[in-house]
Amino acid sequence: MRKLNIGLTEEQRRGVVELLNHDLSDTYLLQIKTKKYHWDVVGPAFRTLHELWEEQYQALSLNVDSIAERVRTLGGFPVGTAEGFLKMGSIKEDAGRVPLATEMVSNLVDNHEQIVRNLREHIDQCSEKFHDEGTADFLTGLMEQHEEMAWMLRSFIEGEEIISDGSNENVKLKTPVGV
Repeated sequence: MRKLNIGLTEEQRRGVVELLNHDLSDTYLLQIKTKKYHWDVVGPAFRTLHELWEEQYQALSLNVDSIAERVRTLGGFPVGTAEGFLKMGSIKEDAGRVPLATEMVSNLVDNHEQIVRNLREHIDQCSEKFHDEGTADFLTGLMEQHEEMAWMLRSFIEGEEIISDGSNENVKLKTPVGV
């Protein structure tokens, strides 16, 4: 392969590629989990969650490809096996059971928030340790997408009354008698 001359040392590029492969693994594992929940969800919120998760796993699929291509851009090779994803990722499988819809939502919120925390660390490392502002910017965009996905999922299960001005006065929700 022709030597890269993009203003980063080989050591810097290797460090960034390792971070990206962790992010790739987490994104791929979350895509799999989101797709599985999309298939398995049942109950009154079926259609809403089924459609939301389809949108999200499609976005995650695009992100998987973008991360892998960023790895290649930096002269590395993306992790590409189930074993590699499980070894490098921080997202855990939910194998052997089908949770209730609200637990699925909660699990996905936790996973998106974990990825956001990881990305924040990786953004700092890319910028401060490896001096790769391009990848830091790229990861910032991914982080913002995960923040939005987590927000949408959290909004689904929060269930608090909000005043029309956007404030929350911890107003008790009124429910029918006997419910």
